[in-house]
Amino acid sequence: MIVDDNPANLTLLEEMLSQHGYSVRSFPRGRLALASAEHEPPDLLLLDINMPEMDGYEVCRRWTANPQLSSVPVIFLSALNAVEDKVRGFRAGGMDYVSKPFQFEEVQVRVETHLQLRLARRREQDLLERTLGGAVETLWELVQLTAPVLAARSRSLHDIVVWIANRLHLADLWQHELAANLCLVGCLTLPDRIFATAYAGQKLSDDEDRMFRAHPEAGARLLAKIPRLEIAADIVRLQQNPWMGASVAQPARQGAVLLHLAQEYDRRTLRGINHRMAVAELRLSCKFDAEMLQALESFTPGEPEFADRRLRTRELGTGMILQQDVFSNGLLILKEGTVLTETWIERLTNFVRLSGAPDLVHVRVPRPGALNTIGRPNLVSAGQERS
Repeated sequence: MIVDDNPANLTLLEEMLSQHGYSVRSFPRGRLALASAEHEPPDLLLLDINMPEMDGYEVCRRWTANPQLSSVPVIFLSALNAVEDKVRGFRAGGMDYVSKPFQFEEVQVRVETHLQLRLARRREQDLLERTLGGAVETLWELVQLTAPVLAARSRSLHDIVVWIANRLHLADLWQHELAANLCLVGCLTLPDRIFATAYAGQKLSDDEDRMFRAHPEAGARLLAKIPRLEIAADIVRLQQNPWMGASVAQPARQGAVLLHLAQEYDRRTLRGINHRMAVAELRLSCKFDAEMLQALESFTPGEPEFADRRLRTRELGTGMILQQDVFSNGLLILKEGTVLTETWIERLTNFVRLSGAPDLVHVRVPRPGALNTIGRPNLVSAGQERS
């Protein structure tokens, strides 16, 4: 994208870059370029400084402040050659500076260099995202195997958090979504009875209460070991009391409040309180943001339809849910409530072949359209919200 109020410069640059195989969009005003870039971000911006309505410095500041555009490099093309002008351009967010009158060979080399750097960053980002996705999926499968009841509550919290975050247009949705999916991973250390009792708000002994209250810190320690999950780890750490800790970043604080709200709502509905009454109780608590509560009012949980089946292991599919514990010679293979993945189906198949486990399994089979919504965490790719 080229922005310059001089038609001759626009025409010259557009023709030369087009001849070298680049797709070019040209604009005489910064405001027009910003509006176009929001709909279709370019890979690079060539930007003049002295322009009417909005100078290049202001265009660059708005450009880099926009999450959709902040990773797109900006090269200034300007007749302002003083050192202070160049420093001002870099401080506004520019990545490079070419003085007018320019030689096209110099412009071409700088364009190629910054496009190659952008491509390298994208490839590194994709690799990090695949690594992150694999680590998160491994944690999720661990939760599924050892504590299906935790996985069920995590899925419910995920749906509530994503519903509210989408309606409030919160940035970095993937961080909130991931924190909701894994906020209970620290409960893997607890007996199922203690978790069920605590989550339902029933009375615990002092020791049991201390165990339950320790789970956010345990979960946060696990997430903090994974690069780029610092915010998600803080959200998990603060889930029981999101207002504690003075040095917590605002995105993590906001995410913790949202997760706490989702848990308070989920715990009420789990006890049989209807939707309207649960939201009313949360309003009366005066703890939560009015906009979050307003978004929660319109929440409608999407419960998929199921059919009960007794199937042989060769007939099992991912997304089906076990209706009873599966044992082999007294050994518990998988717990009731486990959402089947390829790994767990293979585990069942191996036990049937080698240990005489029952080859008829009682499962709930979701309707065809629901198979992709159950089981694994449905994380938003960080690459869709690059900053």
